[in-house]
Amino acid sequence: MANVWSGVTVDCVDPQRVARFWSALLGREPGPSEEGWVYLGERGDTQPRLVFQPVAEPRSGKVRIHLDVTVDDLAEAMSTVVRLGGGFTGERHDHPGGTVVVMTDPENHEFCLVEYAPTP
Repeated sequence: MANVWSGVTVDCVDPQRVARFWSALLGREPGPSEEGWVYLGERGDTQPRLVFQPVAEPRSGKVRIHLDVTVDDLAEAMSTVVRLGGGFTGERHDHPGGTVVVMTDPENHEFCLVEYAPTP
């Protein structure tokens, strides 16, 4: 039996709010979900689904895993994140292969926007 990555689950105080942010940012529609939860996508999709799970307490401390989102226009993507209710941490890394900025969703879950340098 093969092991297959099927999704990423995010703990949220307000799963609906956080899922709306990610749905708008990634263009992924909600799929069938359990009561109180929100799933973006469905099992068997070509991309792993994002699952937003309700929890009582807000996030505390540094998250040890995060999503990377590849973008064509970093400035435009950063503006979109802020317009959707997220934020910019101020952290930016410029590498020969591209630029990475650390952003947050509405509940301060960190993720990276990545604009890769053109390949020669």
